[in-house]
Amino acid sequence: MVKQTTKGRKSRSAARFGPRYGRKSRKLVGDLEEKTKALYDCPQCGRTKVYREGTAIWSCSKCGYTFAGGSFIPETSLGRSVLRSLKKTLEVE
Repeated sequence: MVKQTTKGRKSRSAARFGPRYGRKSRKLVGDLEEKTKALYDCPQCGRTKVYREGTAIWSCSKCGYTFAGGSFIPETSLGRSVLRSLKKTLEVE
């Protein structure tokens, strides 16, 4: 007889909701919480020690650098594009 393997956890951190709210909503919450709890690189010292203090407030536990970013990730796609365009205009001048 072959031993059956366990299935992967589909709902991850959103499993606390049980069967409520539907699969898609729980999946979106799980994805969002994974991104929020992940460690990110510090823009000041470059270490992977940035964590979320509050809504859009991020801090590096190594150097103490605190900065504003996105609500769930420290750098938003809009912020990245603004920095890219600023660099481009500074290079032209």
